[in-house]
This record gives sequence, C-alpha cells and structure tokens, in this order.
Amino acid sequence: MIDLQPIYLSLKVALISLVFVFALGIILAWIMARKQFPGKSALEAAVTLPMVLPPVVTGFVLLLLIGKNGPVGRLLTEYFHTQLIFTPAAAVLAAIVIAFPLMYQSAKAAFQTIDTHLEDAARTLGAGEPRIFFTVTLPLALPGLVAGAVLSFARALGEFGATIMIAGNIPGKTQTIPLA
Repeated sequence: MIDLQPIYLSLKVALISLVFVFALGIILAWIMARKQFPGKSALEAAVTLPMVLPPVVTGFVLLLLIGKNGPVGRLLTEYFHTQLIFTPAAAVLAAIVIAFPLMYQSAKAAFQTIDTHLEDAARTLGAGEPRIFFTVTLPLALPGLVAGAVLSFARALGEFGATIMIAGNIPGKTQTIPLA
C-alpha cells in the first residue's frame, strides 16, 4: 500500500510556508523597490543568499541557529520548553527560508516595473497610501506576485537539503515527498 503521509505533509508544509513567504515577500519587496535606507545592499544580499547557497549549507546554518545549542534553540528551550529540530515546524521553516528569495525577487521585479506616475496620479486625486497600494500597485504587480507564489510553492514542495538537516526524515512525522 502506498503511504500518503509524505504527500499530505509536503502539501501542508508548502502551503503554510507559502502564506508566510507571500506576505513577507510582498512587504519586503515593496520596501526594497521603493525606499532607500542604509544597509539596503547588505539586506538584499542576506535575503537572496539562500538562493545561491546549496540547500544543505542553508540547512546547516539553520541547524546552528535553532539547534538545542544555537541561540534561537536555547531561547526556545529555556522560555517555551520546546524545540523546533526534527518537527514539522522545522520543515516549514526550511521551506520558508529556501523559497523566500524566489518570491522576493519576483515581487521586487513586479513592483519595479510599475509606472510610478500611476501611483502619483492616484495621490493627486486624494488617495491615501494604503488605498494606492491595494487599488493601483497590487493589481499591476499581480502577475509577478502570482509567478513568485507558484515558484515558491514548487520550491517548498521539492525542498530536500535544508529539510533533511533540520527536520530529518522521520516516517509519519517529518518525511516529505523528496525524502520518501
């Protein structure tokens, strides 16, 4: 009989990570596309780093951070009496970190291609910034955002390297499609 657990877990991990990646990707991409601030280049490099590093290296860095001796892992153990390592939440974290650069790059490119004169026209007509974002900017960027979401979902669904490092391959618990 075919074990469907890895399929269900993979879809669940990919969908949960997509929610985080989509929301955070849009926010950060808009800020990076429209604002100037000190450290912007360093932040850009840090955000895109998981895209160029081998996934196992990214997983190892996550392991160093959230492992029981890592700074985040110690805080989780000390204050919340829990740990992320070898849990489905670790698989979600790995998927978020690995898929985020794809969503971010697609969203940033979409925001950069928008003619800012359209947003300026909305401002002169009295629209506030939230209304401009949701009625002008977001609809114009939608094709790029959808492309980023599809790429991110697919990348999260097929994630192997970082997932094996921090979530493991525990049948019935953390085993996803690429690990099965």
